[in-house]
Amino acid sequence: MSLSRRTLALAAAAALAAASGSAFAQAKLKVAAIYTVPVEQQWVSRIDKALKAAVARGEIEYVFSENVSNADYERVMRGYAEKGHQLVVGESFAVEAAARKVAKDYPKVAFLMGSSGKPQAPNFGVFDNYIQEPAYLTGMIAGGMTKSNKIGMVGGYPIPEVNRLMNAFIAGAKEVNPKAEFSISFINSWFDPPKAKEAAFAMIDKGADVMYAERFGVSDAAKERKVLAIGNVINTQDKYPETVVASALWNMEPTIDLAIKAVKEGKFKAEDYGIYSTMKHKGSELAPLGTFEGKVPADLVAKVKAKEQAIRDGKFSVKVDDGQPKAK
Repeated sequence: MSLSRRTLALAAAAALAAASGSAFAQAKLKVAAIYTVPVEQQWVSRIDKALKAAVARGEIEYVFSENVSNADYERVMRGYAEKGHQLVVGESFAVEAAARKVAKDYPKVAFLMGSSGKPQAPNFGVFDNYIQEPAYLTGMIAGGMTKSNKIGMVGGYPIPEVNRLMNAFIAGAKEVNPKAEFSISFINSWFDPPKAKEAAFAMIDKGADVMYAERFGVSDAAKERKVLAIGNVINTQDKYPETVVASALWNMEPTIDLAIKAVKEGKFKAEDYGIYSTMKHKGSELAPLGTFEGKVPADLVAKVKAKEQAIRDGKFSVKVDDGQPKAK
């Protein structure tokens, strides 16, 4: 091969490689997320974690907006749709009408939204943190660990997503400790650690020695007053090694990964992805006891493990109760 022909061949090969690389880059799905709270807030942090894992695998390009007000949500949502994002993820609980309106206006964009409502054809899928199974298990641990038989529970808002976890937790605690009593408070905010902390202090002052930390701030109060706490959605035991006994973890990866695959294959539909948050699909789990290994009574650990296995085997079903929990 002459030098000139060889040069041309190498140039052609380089051009083809560049084109392939460009095509590969373009093949990355453009995903945007809209969060009404800081990205470190426990609920949305799980969505963010799953999307960043997809970025690390080279599957998607990911951008997000945080602290978006309800009034501004529709504008931000439309902005991402206009910019060519193929999948938009978010939480539409307080902006259902606006979010669904945007979805209707952009039928070629896939929307996957945290929602208490139903899917909306053709492109508005919904998801939820159906982690009532590990919440039940953490309730069992709380019921077995309390010495005063008084358990405090601080939540954000009394909506189905919170209620079902609290009710499952209460049911689990009652199974091992019928004498357990519950104080329940909602701070009417998704992110106000000082307010949650004050609500927790009030319960601890009345004798609660185990706190259900549905919101940030509760574990801080428990740590200061040297009582125990149960985590929710994320595991914060590394920050509270002597306080957080156990946590019900939410894993968004099964939901996010399925949605990404569906959009890439052109098969995304308006479906309810909530089931992918259950233990069966690895969407939730009971965190390891970690620093409390050996501190939780062996007979209680055995009961919890037996119940966990029964859930996984389909022999025990945790009731989904979306009603507002009552102090008992």
